[in-house]
Amino acid sequence: MSNDRTLHIICHDVPWPVNYGGVVDLFYKIKTLHEEGVRIKLHCFDYGRGKPDHLNKYCEDVYYYERYRGLKAFSITQPYIVKSRANPLLLKNLLKDEHPIIMEGIHCTAFAKELLADGRKVILRLHNVEFLYYSRLFQSERNLFKKLYYLNESLFLRQYEQRLPPDLPIIAVSNNDAVFYREQLDKKSAGYLPVFIPYSAVKSPEGVGVYCLYHGNLSVAENEKAVLWLVNKVFSLAKVPFIIAGKDPSDKLVKKIKKNKNVSLVSNPSEDELNDLIANAQINVLPAFNNTGIKLKLINALYNGRHCVVNDEAVRGSGLEDACHVGTTSNAIASIITQLFHHPFSEEEINLRKRLLEPIFNNRQNANRLIQLIW
Repeated sequence: MSNDRTLHIICHDVPWPVNYGGVVDLFYKIKTLHEEGVRIKLHCFDYGRGKPDHLNKYCEDVYYYERYRGLKAFSITQPYIVKSRANPLLLKNLLKDEHPIIMEGIHCTAFAKELLADGRKVILRLHNVEFLYYSRLFQSERNLFKKLYYLNESLFLRQYEQRLPPDLPIIAVSNNDAVFYREQLDKKSAGYLPVFIPYSAVKSPEGVGVYCLYHGNLSVAENEKAVLWLVNKVFSLAKVPFIIAGKDPSDKLVKKIKKNKNVSLVSNPSEDELNDLIANAQINVLPAFNNTGIKLKLINALYNGRHCVVNDEAVRGSGLEDACHVGTTSNAIASIITQLFHHPFSEEEINLRKRLLEPIFNNRQNANRLIQLIW
């Protein structure tokens, strides 16, 4: 590869450390593109994660921008997540050269029209269907102020996503989202490129684990909703040990879990602790209540854990259905858990995952597909 391939990547957040799902695809894409010889000019919005030296290993330049707050971030033409990142210094830096640009998420599209009008090659990396994601947040949230914000943002985002420039190429992290954009929002250019991940090989252990596990960011309303649903509807039926692990559980969740003798909570586990929990579980139980984006915690469990039990929304259209046990109701999921709890995870199931996952989530292969789309 000639070494004149330079690329601007705009991230909605600082993509290091990789300690939440929203930055996994960002960081491992940057790392793999760098390994494939792409020179990266990284632009990111810092609102609390700092300016890590680690990113300098993979990027020629790293620019940090203020994300606006409050009234400065409100607009009648752009959603809050977009307007809060409409920092004019970003546009000024992008216009200093003619290199192509990847905008990571709807969040980073504030200047898409200006850049396209300037003749730049711009690609939108779609993280999920944002207006549907915010609609789900509205449905899951209990705080009235947040609920109203999510509803307003969802309505605003729907209009904004429909009005995206027709000549803006879109690459989704899931095939479902690409289909939705083509069929529901009339974005005929929307395609699919799998998410970039930390794992290169399936390392699921054979044999039998000792508990069932749900893991996720417990401060996210949708994940809290999933845990409460599991505790109320599933764990009460399947009389086996369960562990809930994740970041910043609410007091309500802590109290609810304490009332159940077969359920325990691991708050804010380290990365090593979480990896051990996944590897030692007999079953990773990971229902979802929306079908947009990609479920990174499920991919983690499929690469590093034993049996995975999910509901239909967690896997529909993902291509991962054959690697999971799918229950359509809480009773069905409880029944599957009971059947699998003493059933050894076999080499045959590990080989199935290798055949299914490794060709899809091949970072190097996907980086080269992206390179071909850009140049």
